[in-house]
Amino acid sequence: VQLQASGGGLVQAGGSLRLSCAASGRTFSSRAMGWFRQAPGQEREFVAAISWSGGSTYYADSVKGRFTISRDNAKNTVYLQMNSLKSEDTAIYYCAARSVSWVTGLTSDDSDFTSWGQGTQVTVSS
Repeated sequence: VQLQASGGGLVQAGGSLRLSCAASGRTFSSRAMGWFRQAPGQEREFVAAISWSGGSTYYADSVKGRFTISRDNAKNTVYLQMNSLKSEDTAIYYCAARSVSWVTGLTSDDSDFTSWGQGTQVTVSS
């Protein structure tokens, strides 16, 4: 699976952005997907994950209630709707696909993901 993230930009605190991650390849619909982010000088951190069917989701505590992950398997795309953005959300956001197909459990461990996209910059001004 090859991934292309888009939708980042500059937004004021309290604003919203919607990130998209377009996938190529025939195995997208069988893979759980995740969003991660990395701020300057910090380690990459988990943001959200969604099961292959879209029926289960999992969020980092820092974004719970503000961000929503979703997917459209017919369009080979996963989304991250980000509301009530804060300055601490500023980072490069990456999408990634689980290494194994058809897994039912969700994980925040980035070592379980492969096929990382190139990232999209999100900057939140205060």
